[in-house]
Amino acid sequence: MSFLILAGSILLSGGGEGDMARFEQDRFVIGSWVAPPLDERAEERYREMADAHFNLVIHGAHTPEDIARQLAISAQFDLQVLVTYPGEEQLDQIPDSPALWGFAVRDEPSARDFPALADTVRTLRARWPGKLAYINLFPSYASPAMLGTDTYDEHVSRFVKETDIDVLSMDYYPIFKPDADGRDGYCQNLEVMRKYSLEAGIPFWNFFNIMPYGPHTDPTESQVRWQVFASLTHGAKGVMYFCYYTPGPGGEFPKGGAIITRDNRRTRHYYEARRLNAQLRNLGPTLMQLTSTGVYRIAPTDDPAKVLQGAPIVNLKRENPGWDPPLDLLVGAFEHADGRRAVMLMNYHFAYSAWPSVEFDAPLDQVREINKWTGEETPVYDDSPDLDELQISLADGEGRLFLLPPRTTTASP
Repeated sequence: MSFLILAGSILLSGGGEGDMARFEQDRFVIGSWVAPPLDERAEERYREMADAHFNLVIHGAHTPEDIARQLAISAQFDLQVLVTYPGEEQLDQIPDSPALWGFAVRDEPSARDFPALADTVRTLRARWPGKLAYINLFPSYASPAMLGTDTYDEHVSRFVKETDIDVLSMDYYPIFKPDADGRDGYCQNLEVMRKYSLEAGIPFWNFFNIMPYGPHTDPTESQVRWQVFASLTHGAKGVMYFCYYTPGPGGEFPKGGAIITRDNRRTRHYYEARRLNAQLRNLGPTLMQLTSTGVYRIAPTDDPAKVLQGAPIVNLKRENPGWDPPLDLLVGAFEHADGRRAVMLMNYHFAYSAWPSVEFDAPLDQVREINKWTGEETPVYDDSPDLDELQISLADGEGRLFLLPPRTTTASP
């Protein structure tokens, strides 16, 4: 089934009275769950995290003394920290630091908790102006009993209105199995985040999976890449890995195998994350300037030109239906802060590449791509120059970001 979602613009900071007390996101977030232990090797471990291009640490210390040490180490490597909320009575014991971004207040609350959380948000905003009160939400597959609402849409809507939060965040871990595919549900959850972040004028972040746990298989690099670029295509301003350091044994985690093992060994996921994060670091400055205006899903049975009405890409084709698999793509449309438009074209497949022929609504010499390896704006390269139409090569699960002139510029006849 195809879908099109359109919405108004998003502002990452407000314009009303008291805005100086509110958190303003100034960089694209690359974070994770389960920070390295704060032991005698903590400095080495935090350096390793920064070397993989992470820029946000969540939790990892619990006493004011340990939090002070965590902040001091993080500041050495330009890591921001959302420290564990110590309770109102200990707020004055937390040292100020350039690494202190805010406080991790709660994970996966019920709607019944929203009034108390709203009080905490107000307290933190008054006591630590400009710092984030961070609260992460359930995914849409949580039960009504867990959510405290009849629907997920109602849960997120009430959360935003009742807590007056500065960042929306959730976790969703899609299943990648031959007999179970959770990708559409992941995108539907992202749609809800996108909807309410635009309405409130706040950014949204999300957690995704990079390790085996419970019923989840150990993701391949392309499955991790798929989760990241699906989030970006929906307008996420932050992505967070679950997990960085391997949680303790038992329960849902019998296999281990996060980015770093419990005995401090780098798994293959460390190198996968480092490669992906290098691209995110380069795309980040542009991503932070974009406001989502539409998301378009082109499924194999769709007419792309019909689905893409109003998008910066007006048509997508497969050059040789006898050779190329049916198109299965995701397209995100954006407005840039400088007045230009942007579009992210993503391969919805995670098992093989895609080579769609692409028709933009602007002359090709006015279209630029953000190079994921340099961050520079570059002319669009035709990946199949011997064919008649422009072809864009997309690796499995990959997205590519293009900038176009404002809509008032029309294509040549």
